[in-house]
Amino acid sequence: MAKSYVKFEVSKEVSEKALEAVRLAKQNGTVRKGVNEVTKSIERGLSTLVVLAEDIDPEEVVMHIPTLCDQKKISYVYVPTKLELGKALGMKVPCSSVAIEKPGDAQSTINDVVSRVTGKSSGKAEAKEEKKAEVKKEKKEHKEHTEEKQEAKEKTE
Repeated sequence: MAKSYVKFEVSKEVSEKALEAVRLAKQNGTVRKGVNEVTKSIERGLSTLVVLAEDIDPEEVVMHIPTLCDQKKISYVYVPTKLELGKALGMKVPCSSVAIEKPGDAQSTINDVVSRVTGKSSGKAEAKEEKKAEVKKEKKEHKEHTEEKQEAKEKTE
């Protein structure tokens, strides 16, 4: 019987890609593991991808995560077992959920997983990059404006 928190079916290929993204992000990115840490990461808007196991019992423990991801516009995907998810993290114990915060080398894999699951590109990761570019542009404009003011002040003296 399908669990109530599983909102859609994920192919074996996409599940494997998601596990690969977790492995890569664990090596040189930032990941949060466990329901509590994942929930906090989502609420703070730090996650780029959330990975949930399909065999969590009791299911009430993670029922809130897909809804929270939808509200925060964070992509999420399912993998068949929590044992596989734990192994992808290099743990010897099962893990119910993982949030990838800083992808590191996993960015292209995450983009691929998100595009296969949602049918569009990774919104969260690209939004962060756009925001960084926008902030950089604003800082440059502010610096130029400050320099112009300084020059105008020097001319009047």
